[in-house]
Amino acid sequence: MLREETKLQPLFNFDELTPPPSMGNGLTGKDVISVSQFNKDKIDYVFARAREMREMVDRVGAVDLLKGFVLACLFYEPSTRTSSSFIAAMERLGGGIIPITQGVQFSSVSKGETLADTIRTLEQYADVIVMRHPELGAAQVAADYAGIPIINAGDGTGEHPTQALLDLFTIQEELGRIDGLKIAMVGDLRYGRTVHSLTRLLMQYDVSLRFVSPEILRLPLTLMNDVIDSGINVRETHDVADVIENADVLYVTRVQKERFTDLVQYEEVKDHYEITTEIMEKAKQKMIVMHPFPRVGEIHYNVDADPRAAYFRQTKNGMYIRMALLAAVLGRA
Repeated sequence: MLREETKLQPLFNFDELTPPPSMGNGLTGKDVISVSQFNKDKIDYVFARAREMREMVDRVGAVDLLKGFVLACLFYEPSTRTSSSFIAAMERLGGGIIPITQGVQFSSVSKGETLADTIRTLEQYADVIVMRHPELGAAQVAADYAGIPIINAGDGTGEHPTQALLDLFTIQEELGRIDGLKIAMVGDLRYGRTVHSLTRLLMQYDVSLRFVSPEILRLPLTLMNDVIDSGINVRETHDVADVIENADVLYVTRVQKERFTDLVQYEEVKDHYEITTEIMEKAKQKMIVMHPFPRVGEIHYNVDADPRAAYFRQTKNGMYIRMALLAAVLGRA
């Protein structure tokens, strides 16, 4: 009797999970510069793909979905989490990396090379460029010159769209919903690009926003006016005690020394807010504390043991979101 041939099954089959190509994702071949590109449908799409990426990593660690593709990481500012998570995301998907993350000052930039020429050079080697730059609007300038997708990893005090998406994803995964939540943002709201981008994403949802900051670090007026015009319930305060008892999400940011031209002002506000175990005793049992990192004292280390401290889980979510975005812009999701 002839034995039937046994067909080996793949360890992880993305075709069973992703929608048919006819549905599209609206991201293939596109730049990711601003959260304004993401409506609810596109956000849901990215989140669904991120969950698939998480399942894949948990089950098999890595796949060859982006084998043959190359990512150039171009970071003009120091970065730990964003650069590492993009590199890890590309590695997990089987792609290659050109890492220019720690030594831009030793590259041709130090010789006076323009951003345009740097971008035009890197696109000869890569299929997508992730860029962080200290100047507001630099990501759009790069996109204007590039013939391949540019992903904005932070441009000055402007936006950080991938961070905002991972932050929103973390809220959804931790609390099971976004609508109906009370979200308090604490710290440097003036210069914090993560706050700016997350706020703009949250304007699409039925949430209440509380902004907690010193007077000189208040949310920019133009953004505050946009929040008010959106009809969201919003209030400003200088005291964490005003929000801690009712907050579902406490989103804490550091005061960014590098954005200050007057270091005397920085010294006056750098320790304005510190989240301690005593403060957490006043918070709800079902809530989360988030932070885009790095932290420099605004959340005490003994808070890390609190199950409501979600910031390291938030960091891990960044890899899944960036895996989803890389696959999407390269037409493989």
